[in-house]
Amino acid sequence: MGDMTNSDFYSKNQRNEANHAGEFGCTLQELRSLMELRGTEAVVKIKETYGETEGLCRHLKTSPTEGLAGTAADLEKRKLIFGKNFIPPKKPKTFIQLVWEALQDVTLIILEIAAIISLGLSFYQPPGEGNEGCGTATGGAEDEGEAEAGWIEGAAILLSVICVVLVTAFNDWSKEKQFRGLQSRIEQEQKFTVVRGGQVIQIPVAEIVVGDIAQVKYGDLLPADGIFIQGNDLKIDESSLTGESDQVRKSVDKDPMLLSGTHVMEGSGRMLVTAVGVNSQTGIIFTLLGAGGEEEEKKDKKAKQQDGAAAMEMQPLKSAEGGEGDDKDKKKSNMHKKEKSVLQGKLTKLAVQIGKAGLVMSAITVIILVLYFAIDTFVVNKKQWLPECTPIYVQYFVKFFIIGVTVLVVAVPEGLPLAVTISLAYSVKKMMKDNNLVRHLDACETMGNATAICSDKTGTLTTNRMTVVQAYVGDVHYKEIPDPDSVPAKTLELLVNAIAINSAYTTKILPPEKEGGLPRQVGNKTECGLLGFVLDLKQDYEPVRSLIPEEKLYKVYTFNSVRKSMSTVIKMPDGSFRMYSKGASEIVLKKCSRILNAAGEPRVFRPRDRDEMVKKVIEPMACDGLRTICVAFRDFSSSPEPDWDNENDILSDLTCICVVGIEDPVRPEVPEAIRKCQRAGITVRMVTGDNINTARAIAIKCGIIHPGEDFLCLEGKEFNRRIRNEKGEIEQERIDKIWPKLRVLARSSPTDKHTLVKGIIDSTQVEQRQVVAVTGDGTNDGPALKKADVGFAMGIAGTDVAKEASDIILTDDNFSSIVKAVMWGRNVYDSISKFLQFQLTVNIVAVIVAFTGACITQDSPLKAVQMLWVNLIMDTFASLALATEPPTEALLLRKPYGRNKPLISRTMMKNILGHAVYQLTLIFTLLFVGEKMFKIDSGRNAPLHSPPSEHYTIIFNTFVMMQLFNEINARKIHGERNVFDGIFRNPIFCTIVLGTFAIQIVIVQFGGKPFSCSPLQLDQWMWCVFIGLGELVWGQVIATIPTSRLKFLKEAGRLTEKEEAPEEELNEDVEEIDHAERELRRGQILWFRGLNRIQTQIEVVNTFKSGTSFQGALRRQSSVTSQTQDVTNISSPSHVSLSNALSSPTSTSAAAAGHPRREGIP
Repeated sequence: MGDMTNSDFYSKNQRNEANHAGEFGCTLQELRSLMELRGTEAVVKIKETYGETEGLCRHLKTSPTEGLAGTAADLEKRKLIFGKNFIPPKKPKTFIQLVWEALQDVTLIILEIAAIISLGLSFYQPPGEGNEGCGTATGGAEDEGEAEAGWIEGAAILLSVICVVLVTAFNDWSKEKQFRGLQSRIEQEQKFTVVRGGQVIQIPVAEIVVGDIAQVKYGDLLPADGIFIQGNDLKIDESSLTGESDQVRKSVDKDPMLLSGTHVMEGSGRMLVTAVGVNSQTGIIFTLLGAGGEEEEKKDKKAKQQDGAAAMEMQPLKSAEGGEGDDKDKKKSNMHKKEKSVLQGKLTKLAVQIGKAGLVMSAITVIILVLYFAIDTFVVNKKQWLPECTPIYVQYFVKFFIIGVTVLVVAVPEGLPLAVTISLAYSVKKMMKDNNLVRHLDACETMGNATAICSDKTGTLTTNRMTVVQAYVGDVHYKEIPDPDSVPAKTLELLVNAIAINSAYTTKILPPEKEGGLPRQVGNKTECGLLGFVLDLKQDYEPVRSLIPEEKLYKVYTFNSVRKSMSTVIKMPDGSFRMYSKGASEIVLKKCSRILNAAGEPRVFRPRDRDEMVKKVIEPMACDGLRTICVAFRDFSSSPEPDWDNENDILSDLTCICVVGIEDPVRPEVPEAIRKCQRAGITVRMVTGDNINTARAIAIKCGIIHPGEDFLCLEGKEFNRRIRNEKGEIEQERIDKIWPKLRVLARSSPTDKHTLVKGIIDSTQVEQRQVVAVTGDGTNDGPALKKADVGFAMGIAGTDVAKEASDIILTDDNFSSIVKAVMWGRNVYDSISKFLQFQLTVNIVAVIVAFTGACITQDSPLKAVQMLWVNLIMDTFASLALATEPPTEALLLRKPYGRNKPLISRTMMKNILGHAVYQLTLIFTLLFVGEKMFKIDSGRNAPLHSPPSEHYTIIFNTFVMMQLFNEINARKIHGERNVFDGIFRNPIFCTIVLGTFAIQIVIVQFGGKPFSCSPLQLDQWMWCVFIGLGELVWGQVIATIPTSRLKFLKEAGRLTEKEEAPEEELNEDVEEIDHAERELRRGQILWFRGLNRIQTQIEVVNTFKSGTSFQGALRRQSSVTSQTQDVTNISSPSHVSLSNALSSPTSTSAAAAGHPRREGIP
């Protein structure tokens, strides 16, 4: 989204053009207008202006065969005149903007107001000394110095608010920075093939300049606009620009215009680059988007809905949402933009539940305090409300308000969103090392719940290093490579020609990089295997290729998933034509009517010969796990010239030269990885285009199937026959009969793969909705990758289209990296549960202490600033400490959690409540009899501005010590005994615990008035630490209680079926009320809360009884925005009717199980 608007760009370039127009025969403007034409108009225009494409090449000083010379000066000049192939990204948010966003938090705003009022009042000295008349308000002990220190509390609160805001903003900022770093890494890795100085080289996409000759092939995402100058059978998917789904056929004389951001679906060829970066079609769209800031949001949305790929041209691998970078910025302003992942949904609900409870508590606290004060002063002591006393009373009310706010602050777990972000960001960073490049953050966590993986065979399970190991030539089946002398000379010559000519000229075998290494295979691996076969027969393919260069090929039928074969036609010296064909043996042999015999002469090849050959040659090869490829040829006379477009006639009556068996060995680490998956409760299925016997053999080698088990191996045809009804429509219940046992799907088309994935995801047969991961590398895997919950694309062999559709890119194309992804995904989930276990204990204890303390002693034992320290710092750091626990292999020993498992399990609930009981008992003991135990003055009932007491300091200190030790307990959530297990593997954790401890010492000893602390003696410190240590002992006691006994404990944070798939309508209404009303509502909310306090209380009570929560809560992400929702919720009489209203009649469970990530609004 260009920072430069178009106009600046032009004005800059116009100046350059004036200077350089003489050097090149065409200007930027001319080329731009040329690229806007389509089809025949463009051909005519090129003819009129430049006279053929060669003329245009001359104008641009380039050669169609040799390319640019590639001198640095020339390239620089081209970049200067025609622009760089780079689209400037959208400006990142400045730190100030992020600070401003962090300030929008409702609790923070309430705190700021309270602090400002408190500050204002502390500077206001009531006139006259009429104070004595105002009763208890003065409380006697106050001297002048204390009155002056009244401002400290307000200032301290403001300071802590600033801390929170800075921490939040800094987090967002570093996250964005990380993401941009990742993004630029991907961009640098994106390479494209061009011809420079006669050499075919790969250069980074950003280095492409106008005048370059680029080679395009099946699966490419075009990086710049250009004109097609030579090639065959090129078909392009232009849907990302035009929205038309049909593939467009390109040819030099009819439609030569190739546009950036479009996908090559078939064929290959060369193009002359004519526009790059901001001047290419995609660049123009981008610049338009960047120009209108406000409209951009809307357009963005439209563009995204059409197809994410359109805009992704220069940043080829950004997420389909246009890069998480932008997502993050928008998250705060538009919660509905990006669909929430399962985990976020559960967390949001939990945060809302907790927030509501806290609100009620804080409201009750304030009411009780105010009533108590009023009754005590005006009823019991029968004081009059004197005008000069008003400021003093107001000061009291402000103090009560601050206490109320403190309770609220403690109740709301601010650390939650932070913990999630940290955990995900940390995992993503670490997953890079494990060869997983994560493009959508939530894919990371979804992977932890995966129950099924549909994997490709070639390249993922196997090494993708093809070698021919068996051959059937001249009526003999050789079990290893035959001796060249035993093969008839005629056959040998035909074979070499057929393989050398009828394969992409970009496919080569290069000498090994290291001495004694294997030769390097470049290009299509199957073709490399065949070329390797030629070399093994002591022949060479290079001379054949130099004799017939690519330009001389008469017609090429490129390989695609429908044909499953490739053919090339050449013109012979005598004017006749010869076509070489190769492809899957069962398909090509059906079209053969002759075969070369032992003498190298063709003999008749009848259908019954073919059946025998399949039985005797092809099946045995396939059962050894080999891919069988048939090589054939056919001669045509020169007159009449055959109708090349009638494919069926051309591809028939062939003569078979040979059948080869190609081995693609299983990667050595795959069987172990698959065993781990199966142990972790994940079913691995293999989906491949190969022959069923080959596929079955490989599946057994990998351990996907074990002989003697009850499983299905199907071919694509059979699969389709079984899942479709008489009308040919796919029926879900038919798929349900097949998929649980299906392990191998062979000879499958891309649509079969998509159907299978969709069928498994939509299935309602099992009680847990299946979470499916899919791997893919080809262009044709796009739909399946998009449909899956998590799509893995291959980083090395994958085409750009596949990477575009995926969520995670495997940088080493290795199946065992997927197992690592599962481990990290489960780890994210566990980390967040650990943090929750810690956080909720703190919240429950702090809220109850503040509440009861305030009600009984009119003053919270934990002061606002202390609460903020506990809540902010401890939580922020605890989230860091617990979210960065490294994963262990033990994570792979349990079954996946599934989508509806609650975040807080019974065991966790037991831990939370158990520790809360321990902490509350001790704190209340200290509060009411602490002064006797330690022989100090009581801190209870202290007057308004009295100095901090040792008594309350001990309570605060003990509280913090207990949290510190409980943080160690929180490291285990499944009720393990040894909480120290692996603690030193996580240096961050140790650092944070020790660091927090050190800061606590500083606060207590030197915090003084702002922190309401007075320094403690050593023995008092020892007691505090001792009580803290008791947490660890108590943890063992809790672990002894069997969870199964505690049936009454509820689980929390569960997503019910209804909330699984936020229906589109629902999201749309939310959007309508969003922007205009949100501001209005902020004011109303507080008012509504006053009116509906009692009603809300009843709802909260009901909620906790039933263990579910307000359904409405799902729709917002942070506890803050969720507070806007009380307005909607309160209007309904009880939460039952509310949830019914929400689940629209369409949401049957099947619809609800539909996909929570990719359907719905992007």
